[in-house]
Amino acid sequence: MRKAWIFGLLALMASMAFSCTDELQDPDKEVKYNGPTLENKDVVTLYSDSAKLLVKLQAPVQQEFENGDGVFPKGLYVEFFEKPGEMTSTLKANYAKQDKNKDVYLAKGNVVVNNIQKQEKLETEELYWDKNKQEIYTDKFVKITTAEEIITGKGLRANQDFSRYSITKVTGTFSLKEEE
Repeated sequence: MRKAWIFGLLALMASMAFSCTDELQDPDKEVKYNGPTLENKDVVTLYSDSAKLLVKLQAPVQQEFENGDGVFPKGLYVEFFEKPGEMTSTLKANYAKQDKNKDVYLAKGNVVVNNIQKQEKLETEELYWDKNKQEIYTDKFVKITTAEEIITGKGLRANQDFSRYSITKVTGTFSLKEEE
């Protein structure tokens, strides 16, 4: 019995010795989870001022991260309103990311902005939407189709309803009118 007790004590001491050799991990060096903290499906977000609907944002998936930023990995569709019930323009993209601190959205992949009232369409691969300044801009290639012409260029700045815009560097203008 005494041998069993001594053997048990030696085994306990050996296991304690081995367990004490594990170094403590620095929590700052541990691999941290950087993925979304929240994921919503079939999202509809309404932005209003004084009970007046200004913007309606829809997305199949919205992911939110610890810092408050949001990602729309399957794209988004945004409707802009001037007066109640009067949609002025739309924005559609295959992917988008929201910088929560700046309240700026980055839309990427087959970005299309339609001005419904003027029947004009903007196409680009990347576009920023500054919600606070109510403007859209890009430094990438743009194509604008109006009733009478197609304008191409590089870089654009416009108000968010796409009723006024300026192209930084126009590279081409093509008339859609038939000449008689």
